[in-house]
Amino acid sequence: MDVRLARDEDEVAAALELRRRVFAVEQGIRPEADRDGRDGDAIHLVAVEQSVIVGTCRLVVAGGVALLGRLAVEPSGRRRGIGRAVLEAAEVSARSEGARRVALHAQMPVLAFYEESGYSRNGEIFEEEGIDHVSMEKWLA
Repeated sequence: MDVRLARDEDEVAAALELRRRVFAVEQGIRPEADRDGRDGDAIHLVAVEQSVIVGTCRLVVAGGVALLGRLAVEPSGRRRGIGRAVLEAAEVSARSEGARRVALHAQMPVLAFYEESGYSRNGEIFEEEGIDHVSMEKWLA
């Protein structure tokens, strides 16, 4: 598996399609909530296996903070370390863009995934698109 920045528009399009399948189809999130207009300003990371994008996330970096979002993994690739590899690559990319901190909104069912990667809860549980979330952050060394 290769985890890296998306190389071209085709890879970004494949990442967006993966997000559509995971968030809109699987989780019932409105497509317009996922496609919030920030993808053009974002850094897109992808996990590629046998020329197929099996994981993705995006970073929007501003003012020393990298907002990490839209982390998605193909259902068949879950619990195989793909999400963790994408998260780690995102942190490296955030550092290289000058971010000192990564912030995100974690869905409650994957809270432990982020905690195990060194993220701390920051605030109370809130609802986004009918799913309970919590703000989390991690300071980068």
